[in-house]
Amino acid sequence: MAPPGDSGAPRPHPHTKKQKHMKHFLDIHKTDKSELRHIIDTAKSIKDARAGRPKAAPDADLPLKDRMVALIFEKPSTRTRVSFDVGARQMGGQTMVLSGNDMQLGHGETIADTARVLSRFVDMIMIRTFDESVLEEMAEYATVPVINGLTDRTHPCQIMADILTFEEHRGPIAGKKVVWCGDGNNVCSSFLHAAGQFGFDLTFTGPVQLDPEMEFVGLARNAGSTITIERDPFKAVEGADLIVADTWVSMHDAQSARERRHNMLRPYQVNETLMEAAGKDALFMHCLPAHRGEEVTSEVMDGPQSVIWDEAENRLHAQKAIMRWCAGG
Repeated sequence: MAPPGDSGAPRPHPHTKKQKHMKHFLDIHKTDKSELRHIIDTAKSIKDARAGRPKAAPDADLPLKDRMVALIFEKPSTRTRVSFDVGARQMGGQTMVLSGNDMQLGHGETIADTARVLSRFVDMIMIRTFDESVLEEMAEYATVPVINGLTDRTHPCQIMADILTFEEHRGPIAGKKVVWCGDGNNVCSSFLHAAGQFGFDLTFTGPVQLDPEMEFVGLARNAGSTITIERDPFKAVEGADLIVADTWVSMHDAQSARERRHNMLRPYQVNETLMEAAGKDALFMHCLPAHRGEEVTSEVMDGPQSVIWDEAENRLHAQKAIMRWCAGG
């Protein structure tokens, strides 16, 4: 007999439908401008509150208390793994780190079914994967927030840290000129997304074979940003406020591909001569790991215009702000 007031019909599990206020962080251009600004401002407040202590001590308010965050890595990682793990723990949460081999995503069990099952166990999912479709399917079927830790197409968490870094050194990034040197890869794609959302201009300089995705160039232009493609790196960096480089080769590239890419990209190395052409006020960033002497010289990495170590630390603060936002904070 059903209890009074109960029809006897089975009740839906709380995870069978999307939570009304659940937020995914999948790509910068898919997140509202005001929300992005809120995340950056929150990250700055988080960093300031730690008073120069990025390590160890928990945050005062523990917004992830009693929450479990699944960190899924189909790709190797140093900064993403450590920063998300430390960030969740500092905010009172616990983490479960899973590799692609542990889960065999998409092999045997669909991504959709994996998302449904994980949503019954954890409160948030961060995934670092290859194919963008894996991220999208995970978010479509998960009933907890999903965060893009990197795909072959985009890397939004990195760029949120980069914007935080620029603004703590130079003030608002709106109206500034960013120059991307080298390969129009996934990090470059997220910079294009950010250009449109945060209102800065971006110049790409690199070989035509490695141009950024024209779809993303168009998105930024439609949002009002000036996006320029300039083959001459010295012309490209004139008046730059920020110069950004990334590794020329992926760990998965064959040796023959590595050699071809080096030959194409050698003219776009960021060195002291290029930084001089940009001017003494231009900052230099690199998401790391860097191959010293290839895409950038040690003199630039360790020089006065480089902010790469602040940039690396700010992955922690920016991602904590993203997790807070996803959790409703």
